[in-house]
Amino acid sequence: MHARAVVATTTALLGAAALLGPASAARAHDGERPAVIAHRGASAYAPENTLPAVDKAAELGIHWVENDVQRTKDGELVVVHDDTLRRTTDAEEVFPDRAPWKVKDFTAAEIARLDAGSWFGPSWAGTRVPTLREYVHRIERHRQKLLLEIKNPELYPGIERDTLKVLGNEGWLDRRHLSGRLVVQSFDADSVRTVHELKPAVKTGLLGTPPMSRLPAYAGFADQINVSYALLSVGYVSAVHAFTGPHGKPLEVFTWTVDDAVGARRAAGYGVDGIITNKPDVVRAATLGENAAAGKRAGEAWSQGGAAGE
Repeated sequence: MHARAVVATTTALLGAAALLGPASAARAHDGERPAVIAHRGASAYAPENTLPAVDKAAELGIHWVENDVQRTKDGELVVVHDDTLRRTTDAEEVFPDRAPWKVKDFTAAEIARLDAGSWFGPSWAGTRVPTLREYVHRIERHRQKLLLEIKNPELYPGIERDTLKVLGNEGWLDRRHLSGRLVVQSFDADSVRTVHELKPAVKTGLLGTPPMSRLPAYAGFADQINVSYALLSVGYVSAVHAFTGPHGKPLEVFTWTVDDAVGARRAAGYGVDGIITNKPDVVRAATLGENAAAGKRAGEAWSQGGAAGE
């Protein structure tokens, strides 16, 4: 079951954790600040899920980038969030008779014609929807890490195998990448399970807030439970951390989407392992400050304790 605690024990843990303040409930062995993950790239500053958004994250010094993967009519994997092309491209203008402009109804060549930047601002005109191959090449150029979401897998049977094939062809399934540079996630538990079964070495994440009773089952194939910030609590984070995932380590929690300093500090205090954000510079500055303050408090407490013992 890959769980270090049975459900009853976890229930007790939840109750105990709720009595603790956020900072004290964070895992003591986590000396590092939470990872900061650029949501769809640095999407507050460049068009989401595009190569310029990856570049902007790199410019800000952000090591983790999140993206969304879907499949075209002719089987190419492309990086785009919505299942339609309306919001982030000019598909309506270029193909006025192709409503509702579903990604799955267009070939890769057709999508390559679209402008995926003008909606964000005129200076981004001509930005294209990248293929997954192009995207991982850019990530590799910057030596970044990738949190890849398989989007709407119910629309694309077999997309898990397709995704792993591209990652493998581009060198992303070697030990160097699998040891800490890649996580594949989805809201669909079956999709996450499929990725794990096809390539057990790949680290996986389940998006959402599953009930505590399901955590033992999910710990068999998911390394992370990635929770909306709106539903985040110190008790839930502690409950997830009590389970061991398929690679023999405690389950992790990445939370989304946090764009302000107050939220970032609160999430860090809850003990999350990563914070997904459109404004990674803001979150990084806030969590660095929070960790510095926590370190100072710990040092002061140690000094007082030492003086009392002398």
